[in-house]
Amino acid sequence: MECIVGIRFDDFVMIAADANQLMGGLLIAKDDQHKFFNLTSKMVMATIGEAGDMVQFAEYIQKNIHLYKIRNGYEMSPAAAANFTRYNLTKSLRSRSPYAVNMMMGGYDDMEGTSLYHMDYLGAMIKCDYAAFGYGGMLTLSIMDRYKSTTHTREDAYQLMEKCITEIHNRLVINIPNFKVVIIGKNGVEDVSTISAKGLASKNP
Repeated sequence: MECIVGIRFDDFVMIAADANQLMGGLLIAKDDQHKFFNLTSKMVMATIGEAGDMVQFAEYIQKNIHLYKIRNGYEMSPAAAANFTRYNLTKSLRSRSPYAVNMMMGGYDDMEGTSLYHMDYLGAMIKCDYAAFGYGGMLTLSIMDRYKSTTHTREDAYQLMEKCITEIHNRLVINIPNFKVVIIGKNGVEDVSTISAKGLASKNP
């Protein structure tokens, strides 16, 4: 019932995550939840899953990556941060308290460029050009496949993300009114305007 959509481009990564905070998987407690966690100055993790697990695991990863920078004097690369996260997620599977968290990680490295990682609660990780989680994500993969190659600027990318979220609003019976959007590039992490059902309705009456 939650959703994350991510797209990687040559110069930046754009990730949108729904803003619903669910209670028991059925009731919406609020629709302005921020599901992004800054891991480094140029890497973000978006999470969905059990509310307690989501915050506890994400903050554990976030603080340990910050500790790595303090101890070594430089930040983890996106690849190193993704593999560190996967290691801790898979280690929890073999404990009595596994984390029920799915996540998407986007980052920028001065040498390797942009990267997008898709990771589920079982610790299966893949580096990809675009990905999605949740029922809403099933409706967006074909759109990203069709239009990603013709998208070059940030404005084009934002319009592509609007196409994806419009499709979710039009076809999914579940209410997901707001999506928060971030861009990760060489200048760091930037928050972008929230994409809302009301805003899309006013553009397409």
